[in-house]
Amino acid sequence: MKKLLSVLLLFTGLNTAIAQQTNTPFAVRGFHLDLRIQVMTMPALKAFALKLKQNGMNTLVMEWEGTYPFEKHPLIANRYAYSKLQIKSFIKYCDSLGIDVIPLQQSFGHVEYILRHQRYKNLREDQKDVSQVCPLETDGDRALFTDLYTELAATHTSKYIHIGGDETYLLGHDARCKAKAQQEGKSKLYTDYIKMLCDIVIKLGKRPVLWADIALKYPEAIKSLPKETVFVDWNYGWDLSYFGNHQKLMESGFEVWGSPALRSSPDNYNLTQWEKHFKNIRDFIPAAAKLGYKGMIMTSWSTSGQYSSVYESEADVAELYAIRHVYPLSGFNILTAAYFEALKINQPLNITAFVYKYGHDRFSLDKTGATTFWEALKAAPYDVQQGEVKSPLPMSVAQLLDSCIIARRKLYALKPVKNLPEFEHFKLMADIRVYYLTYQQIEKEVNDSSFNAAQKPAVIGRLKQLLTESKKLDNRFTQLNSDFLNPSAIAAENELRNIKVTGLFNRLSGNK
Repeated sequence: MKKLLSVLLLFTGLNTAIAQQTNTPFAVRGFHLDLRIQVMTMPALKAFALKLKQNGMNTLVMEWEGTYPFEKHPLIANRYAYSKLQIKSFIKYCDSLGIDVIPLQQSFGHVEYILRHQRYKNLREDQKDVSQVCPLETDGDRALFTDLYTELAATHTSKYIHIGGDETYLLGHDARCKAKAQQEGKSKLYTDYIKMLCDIVIKLGKRPVLWADIALKYPEAIKSLPKETVFVDWNYGWDLSYFGNHQKLMESGFEVWGSPALRSSPDNYNLTQWEKHFKNIRDFIPAAAKLGYKGMIMTSWSTSGQYSSVYESEADVAELYAIRHVYPLSGFNILTAAYFEALKINQPLNITAFVYKYGHDRFSLDKTGATTFWEALKAAPYDVQQGEVKSPLPMSVAQLLDSCIIARRKLYALKPVKNLPEFEHFKLMADIRVYYLTYQQIEKEVNDSSFNAAQKPAVIGRLKQLLTESKKLDNRFTQLNSDFLNPSAIAAENELRNIKVTGLFNRLSGNK
């Protein structure tokens, strides 16, 4: 009970009043949880559902992936899987709150966690890149997803099943699919398969939901899909027609929902582009309302959905590692609150005013303190790739590090009066960023052509200092997320966050 209470306080704060009726035009108001990594504890899930209810939400899209214990397909579940009893209890709890739990089962791309197993090898589009099913393995695909959808329909009371369908990068890749694509077009290859999936869902008495990015590429072809289909237009800050002809999608007659994001690429352990996500909320939600979207689902990606495969041999996958991890959702209360607020008003969110009010209400910061807080969050939001800073202006890693040290200093100078654990997440994220950029500076130096053996001892000493610092960061991360993530998930996050530092230290020092 004490653990559940601490999680509830983490999410809801001291205000437990049910949100009043909002002015939102969206009948579906919800949140998407990505459980591919960073699997939340069941008390944390229930606390989050309560938080949704208290803020006027009515929908939760659950991307269970390997955490769902399929009975007919026991290889799919991973070590973090919930029990059927836990899932049924969670859905019953959400039903009592008026929260509709929609299961999301990827069924085209992003299914490497299924196709990695030999049992499903005949369904692969490619035997090396096991991320996507072959849409022409019709009988096998139909049998697999009929099984999975049937189990999901039996445990979920929602009238919807989300079938995924995004980012089908291998479309038309193998010989048979390539031939069909050349003869009839990739659009036919895509929509014939999606139609089969939709028909399975409809036969189960549910409505199919799918991501709209590929449909926007082929707006004419989607006319063959069942009219019960719902498209989810995910937009993380780009033009509405980024994926294709948006106007034709709007004219198609299908129901459309929108999806912004509060964690997305290039966010990772070491970077959160706070201002980008605030602007996404500010701009996309009113645009979607104006277009007549019927729903709004906030996505929160713990990873990119792409995996790095470790092979036992040329044909056998031994392990999959998710590419790109981000800080857990436990540290993103401010963006979640901004999303809730944006749905309550009939105008674009005033970001600065919101952040100032949040700083005052949550942490008792005055106007100067709230201003400093916002400046620290949005400072130098640039990624580093292969030693180069991805910035619109020339900037070295050392310069970026200096900017982030200054931003961290501003955060540490603030003196919040209440909700101190929440504020500690911001401080930890800032520390992790400085730790990471310090390593990036070292990595850049050792990759310079002038680096030689005489310089190794000094570098080894700096790396040793970083590893000492990493232990402190790991302990803080564990303490702040102990009620939120499973212990083994926390250990995995700590190990992966430090893997490059540990690897370089071992390589240069000869540490065995």
